[in-house]
Amino acid sequence: MSLLTERWEELADVKDELAVRDWFMGTSGNLAIKVNDDPLQFLVTASGKDKRKRTSEDFLLVDGNGKPVNETHLKPSAETLLHVEIYQKTSAGCSLHVHTVDNNIISELYGDKGEVVFAGQELIKAFDLWDEDAVLRIPIISNPAHIPTLAKEFSEYIQEDKGAVLIRNHGITVWGKNAFEAKKLLEASEFLFRYHLRLLDYKNKI
Repeated sequence: MSLLTERWEELADVKDELAVRDWFMGTSGNLAIKVNDDPLQFLVTASGKDKRKRTSEDFLLVDGNGKPVNETHLKPSAETLLHVEIYQKTSAGCSLHVHTVDNNIISELYGDKGEVVFAGQELIKAFDLWDEDAVLRIPIISNPAHIPTLAKEFSEYIQEDKGAVLIRNHGITVWGKNAFEAKKLLEASEFLFRYHLRLLDYKNKI
């Protein structure tokens, strides 16, 4: 099995898992996985596809500028430039972007503060925060319609080989050393968002 095929199958498996959770409503969301470092090439989801289905046109190979490596009728996801920023600035191997109701509400509730903060929660350990008084801060950035502008703002918060950034009323992007780590960070983030919203709802009722 070639490396390209191996990475394709790995990303397709992640897509299948996230699709079961209904995290790709209305063809939203996009996924990427690195194939080569030099030259930089990565697989990214094709635009406008139903991600609940598994087909031979789910992904396409793009270069370090987010442009297709080979001639194709497929278009890279609109947010491919976000993945470009991640792979150009870090050694991450996989990046995932999903739009969920929970992450959109969290981004709106705390957007004016520029971040959402979690402490005393077991799931922050997914981000390698093991100290008892550890704090997880997930930045929240604005959501300009112009993708290059969004990518430039997003890039300011890519400081480590793994992390997460919320885009206000848009979605979350996470990245890690491989598909397993990126999915772990995404799952942990979504758990924290849902827990926090349920806790707020409970407190409002008592």
